[in-house]
Amino acid sequence: MILCIADLLPPGEVQALGEALADAPFVDGRSTAGWHARLVKENLQLSSADKTIADLRAHLTDTVRRHELFELAVRPKALTPVIVSLYKEGMQYGAHVDDAVMHGLRTDVSFTIFLNDPDSYDGGELVIETSAGEEAYKLPPGAGIVYPSGALHRVAPVTRGERLVVVGWAQSYVRDAGQREILFDIDRARRALFQAQGKTAEFDLISKSLANLLRRWAEV
Repeated sequence: MILCIADLLPPGEVQALGEALADAPFVDGRSTAGWHARLVKENLQLSSADKTIADLRAHLTDTVRRHELFELAVRPKALTPVIVSLYKEGMQYGAHVDDAVMHGLRTDVSFTIFLNDPDSYDGGELVIETSAGEEAYKLPPGAGIVYPSGALHRVAPVTRGERLVVVGWAQSYVRDAGQREILFDIDRARRALFQAQGKTAEFDLISKSLANLLRRWAEV
């Protein structure tokens, strides 16, 4: 499942992050890539050497994890520390698949949060390969996209301006992507039913089924 979330970082967080990054140190992004991804990766990443930067990344990670729609879609058991990536003109990230294990976590779900106005740069789309072909995404500030970590994807070359994003990975309580999508759809339906009719017998039955499916599929 590929899901776009409009406010994965709220506007106030985006503005505060932009101010915090104004003079922040960036380093060669290839330092965190696997040996094969390093061949096609050309970007910069926020250095994590400074404690202030480490605290900022921890805050961003916590903000993402607490987002209601993210929690429903991902069922996160744990998140890796996020990375802030910068693409200047001419930079790109060729086709690659994310590492299966990062920071001791199995990566089930990847996410990218866009931080600058899409009109301020050309290129830089996140391109994900699907069974229907390539799908390209370039979202407004604060908007994020959640997608399977096992999907081949790339970042198109930036031909004007700069592309600034937050990226991260989650291990889910539910390993299987199809099962996560079923849980997500059922949970959205029961919440819509509750909004329309309150706590009914039908709502209770759906809640029971959701809980029992999660009990069957969750890895704790």
